[in-house]
Amino acid sequence: MTIIKAIILGIVQGLTEFLPVSSSGHLAITQQLLKVPEDKIFFLTVMLHVGTLVSVFFIYYKDIFNIIKESLLLIIELFTGKGFKINNQYRRLAIMIIVATTPTGLMGLFLKDVFSGFYTSSLVIGVSLIITGTLLWLAEKYNKGIRNIHQMKWYDAVIVGLFQGFAMTPGISRSGATIVGSLFRGFNKELATKFSFLISIPAILGATILETRDAFSVGLGDMTFGVLVAGILAAFLSGVFAIRTLINFIKKEKLYYFSFYTWTIGCIVVIISIVR
Repeated sequence: MTIIKAIILGIVQGLTEFLPVSSSGHLAITQQLLKVPEDKIFFLTVMLHVGTLVSVFFIYYKDIFNIIKESLLLIIELFTGKGFKINNQYRRLAIMIIVATTPTGLMGLFLKDVFSGFYTSSLVIGVSLIITGTLLWLAEKYNKGIRNIHQMKWYDAVIVGLFQGFAMTPGISRSGATIVGSLFRGFNKELATKFSFLISIPAILGATILETRDAFSVGLGDMTFGVLVAGILAAFLSGVFAIRTLINFIKKEKLYYFSFYTWTIGCIVVIISIVR
């Protein structure tokens, strides 16, 4: 593994983790183009998620700090007999993040092998990219959501969590799926975007923890520590860029622009998988 390949994989991971174009599908395609076997970069792939996770904290550190603070205060009030008061947006966000993460976590535990089996199928990846583009286009064109966090119900969070769970399919974008799910539930664009990125924290963290044990058992192989750091740093920087870019696109109601990209890439992958 060279430092150039690690940086390329890090950039691809950071950009596609948050831009609605599917990180899993693009990583799988990039690995094939770079001719890097999966078992040779498993440790790097897991660690790249750490880089993208840090980028979410970097962008949303104020919201994350307030969510943690209000969650701790809520727990203290509950155990001191003051009741269970969801009296501000950060407490409500904390509850909804937990609710949304539950179906995602259950799908990850019980259906992981099913979704993992799709990674070897270029046809599945291509079709999934086309589906991602279609969902993005429909959500942008036909949804004018105005609901805020105070109008969000527990079942809304469950639905968005299910969308996130289905994004374990390579080619289905996690950020795209959760934003689409939020827009379909009538959330305003600011809430849809913020909620998508915030629920990515437990999802990415949970997946990383589950895979870390296997990653350490595999080890670095022929990859040096410097190469690993370069990949993680590339994932972090490109992740920050991707988040800011997506926020800007959503504000300008140009989310559907990504549809043309995923449709194009998806069709190319489908054609190649059929003719080869």
